[in-house]
Amino acid sequence: MKAKILFFLVIFLGLSFSVFCQGVEDLITQGDKLYSEMKDVETAKKALALYQKALLAAEDKYESYWKISRINYYIGSNTKKKKQKKIIFSQGIYNAKKAIGLEPEKPDGYYWLGVNYGVFGEAKGVLKSLSLVKPIKQAMNKVIELNREYEDGGPDRVLGRVYFKLPGIAGGSKKKSLEHLLKSKEIGPNDALTRIYLADTYLALKEIDKAREELEYVLSRESNPCWIADVDKCKVMAEEMLQNKKFKKKK
Repeated sequence: MKAKILFFLVIFLGLSFSVFCQGVEDLITQGDKLYSEMKDVETAKKALALYQKALLAAEDKYESYWKISRINYYIGSNTKKKKQKKIIFSQGIYNAKKAIGLEPEKPDGYYWLGVNYGVFGEAKGVLKSLSLVKPIKQAMNKVIELNREYEDGGPDRVLGRVYFKLPGIAGGSKKKSLEHLLKSKEIGPNDALTRIYLADTYLALKEIDKAREELEYVLSRESNPCWIADVDKCKVMAEEMLQNKKFKKKK
């Protein structure tokens, strides 16, 4: 009798565990679907809620942590007040670090750690956040080591922008910016944001024709519902950049 009870208990627990795991997977899948259709902050908050539920329920919390960090980045980037931005980006940093602690040989945590460090620094101001440059570079170099193609050349895109934004006395370099952005373009030739950053760097290097070529490519792209590519916003940026006097002088 005891053996039968034990047998059914094992079966019940096994089925319960299976249903439990499926529930976590469903939550993450639902969050991913919202993420792929990201159009506004409200959608992002719904995805965040799903990932947070998955985090509470999951035994393996790695995927939940890095995806929460990714959503933190989006929500913070679309928040107006600097104080709130810094709070949200700090959460992104925290969640990315938790992901790294669980899976130190996977790129996701490092990438979103570096990205959140970057936007946190922008919210503080460049001169106030120079101490973040080293950890951003370390994070992106680790992603390059693990998977350079992550996010369509994401680590090189971030490093290219870091070198562009930094003052020369703090290690900034338009040449290094160009090198990383060209590598990012090679890996992800359709990424509109890489093209925008590349145009910025070309302008700084007085490569006007090349800058125009990148911006015209962005304007030729079809809209993409995925917020990461966010072609519509990049098109607006491209149009604004083409109003630069540098383009007016040479056609």
